[in-house]
Amino acid sequence: MSTVATKETEDHSFTAPRAEDLAALLVAGDRPLRPSALSASLTFGWRAMLKIKHVPEQLFDVTAFPVMMVLMYTYLFGGALAGSVDAYIQFLLPGILVMSVVMITMYTGVAINTDIDKGVFDRFRTLPIWRPAPMVGYLLGDVVRYFIASVVMLTVGVVIGYRPGGGATGILLGIALLMLFSFSFSWIWTMFGLMLRTEKSVMGVSMMVIFPLTFLSNVFVDPRTMPGWLQAFVNNSPVTHLATAVRELMAGNWPAADIAWSLGWSAAFVLVFGAVTMRLYNRK
Repeated sequence: MSTVATKETEDHSFTAPRAEDLAALLVAGDRPLRPSALSASLTFGWRAMLKIKHVPEQLFDVTAFPVMMVLMYTYLFGGALAGSVDAYIQFLLPGILVMSVVMITMYTGVAINTDIDKGVFDRFRTLPIWRPAPMVGYLLGDVVRYFIASVVMLTVGVVIGYRPGGGATGILLGIALLMLFSFSFSWIWTMFGLMLRTEKSVMGVSMMVIFPLTFLSNVFVDPRTMPGWLQAFVNNSPVTHLATAVRELMAGNWPAADIAWSLGWSAAFVLVFGAVTMRLYNRK
């Protein structure tokens, strides 16, 4: 019996491969090229879109929420502020479009914080890719969500009486400027998503920042009706510059100063908060 066991052991014995054979196997083919910064960012952007596919409830904030905002503020304030809904919607819609999309950006920080808590980012950091790619991919995926929200709100606005004087060109220019600003503004929330420990804290801090910034603007009324000290803040708010630029572009005008301010604010957000975000990401 021992002879049989010995024979079976010999039949199933394992011979360790030689180091030369392993080396030849590992270097036999060409190593794949490292993905470019754009390719890696787009891949992570596609990942963000796939998350929406598997959890479609994430589209609630870019569909139902914008519709609610347009209808509520138009019919609530229209008669009191402009005399009629038709008159007020011409002023309100571009502003409420800016306000809604800018408010939606804060969910970026919540999503990043959730992924960090699950340990996904630990894997991302080990990949041989452009280091900011996961962050940029998140924001690129969210730009698609911002675009969906813009289309939904403009569709509702047109149905209830909004008529953009700039036509399709003015609308596209206004949306393009809004998308660029929102992409840049989202870097603030990526910083909070990395800095704070829970998604509830990210949401709470984001609300404290976003509500004063969006409501203290010219979204609802002309700042000339406000007290002087408040006008000074409102007239220099990035949301005010953006809302004015989008409003004028959709009306068929070219507000060069407000466009320049919006682009300047966008660049500042990326340079300042993008740098802080990447520093936190590299050290976390």
